[in-house]
Amino acid sequence: MTRPSSPIRETDTEARSIACGLMRAARFAALAVIHPETGAPHVTRVGFGLAPSRHPVTLVSDLSLHTRALRARPDAALLVGEPGPRGDPLTHPRLTLSVHARFVMRDDPDHPALRAAWLADHPKAGLYVDFSDFSFVRFDLQGGALNAGFGKAFQLVPEDFM
Repeated sequence: MTRPSSPIRETDTEARSIACGLMRAARFAALAVIHPETGAPHVTRVGFGLAPSRHPVTLVSDLSLHTRALRARPDAALLVGEPGPRGDPLTHPRLTLSVHARFVMRDDPDHPALRAAWLADHPKAGLYVDFSDFSFVRFDLQGGALNAGFGKAFQLVPEDFM
């Protein structure tokens, strides 16, 4: 019996460009974490942006379940890419990122630049960005899975995003 060939294509310049473009365009993402009390998967929508270092970032409140989950277990996943206005949503590009969360403290030397970049892309966050329960989370990329449309699947490694 013949084994079917892998549906995963070799990652090329176009795939890297699509993945990076999805990240640059995203202003929100789905964040998947492990519930700290039950161990069950938990998914929520969060704001999304890129730090000046090009790492994915979000701004979270200590009041949220996903913040507690990231503090307990920093490995998570992000999904970026929205369906277009027409056609089958599964034919539109989307990117799943495997990430490791790192909270950026206010005294971190990167915090001012991160705050400025965040507010440039999320101006309404100016209402709450400085509240004491809010923190930035920088996501270190572990890898990614890009579905660039029908029959266009790619596995990415951290170096593909640089």
